[in-house]
Amino acid sequence: MAPRVADPGEQLATTAPSAATERPTADPRWTDVVGAYVALTKPRIIELLLLTTVPVMFLASGGVPELWLVVATVFGGTLSAGSANALNCVLDADIDERMRRTRRRPLPRHVVSTRSALVFGLALGVVSTLWLGLLVNWLSAGLALAANVFYVVGYTMLLKRRTSQNIVWGGAAGCFPALIGWTAVTGELAWAPVVLFAVVFFWTPPHFWSLAIRYREDYAAAEVPMLPAVATLQSVAIRIVVYAYVMVAASLLLWPVADMGWLYVAVASVLGAAFIVESHLLLRRARLSDDPVRLAPMRLFHGSNAYLALLFAAVAVDTLVHIN
Repeated sequence: MAPRVADPGEQLATTAPSAATERPTADPRWTDVVGAYVALTKPRIIELLLLTTVPVMFLASGGVPELWLVVATVFGGTLSAGSANALNCVLDADIDERMRRTRRRPLPRHVVSTRSALVFGLALGVVSTLWLGLLVNWLSAGLALAANVFYVVGYTMLLKRRTSQNIVWGGAAGCFPALIGWTAVTGELAWAPVVLFAVVFFWTPPHFWSLAIRYREDYAAAEVPMLPAVATLQSVAIRIVVYAYVMVAASLLLWPVADMGWLYVAVASVLGAAFIVESHLLLRRARLSDDPVRLAPMRLFHGSNAYLALLFAAVAVDTLVHIN
């Protein structure tokens, strides 16, 4: 269950810090080391991924799923996402060291060595696959592993440093939790989780581009062709608006596909309208200025987090209430 959000390199050594810079600056306390390993997994990203897993399990169950299955799926998904994020930190260490947003991560601070982080990430991947396969089912394990590989290889190694469309396609890795939550319950795929996959897919570019606008100079300095770093902010805002409309349309498609009740439709409509309005406001500000600060992009970024959390919560609540 890999996520939401880095670079190519013919081999690992091309993106890892040199041995000279890899030495810790001091002897860290064991609590600092434990905290650093946890930080490698990017817990805040994992929280968002799990928010798109559990509600889908309610939908697949037609009610409250078995607690043990939820725990097993969430734990396995956490390990899988943590694996992908840790490996991303290894491959992105040189970028992280140059960006304000990421320079406090464990590898740039030299709290954890590159080799230790690599072993940690690979170990989490193996354990998560076996855990999900043995305790949930092998289809869910395979999907989680596929998401992991796609994020690490597809996004981090092949897309991020090569194309401004990196997050559009690379972000697909963060859509897999919707599929995993469904297959954990049913053992098979269906159209309902595919629709939710699409919702997250079209949500990802507006979500991440709004953050990338804020850190536009960082990406430019790190030579990462994130769209806001290589295009005018007005053109980025136009694309955000387009993706917002498609995302909302995809969210409403779940109504007929999964026979959702009016509660879900009402919540999806209100949340979607708010997202579209905020996107248009961002575009209006972008037409007046190309200054990232004046665009206040973090309004949309934080709003997008709330949108996804509330939308998927509505999936679970509507399944229980199903107001028709």
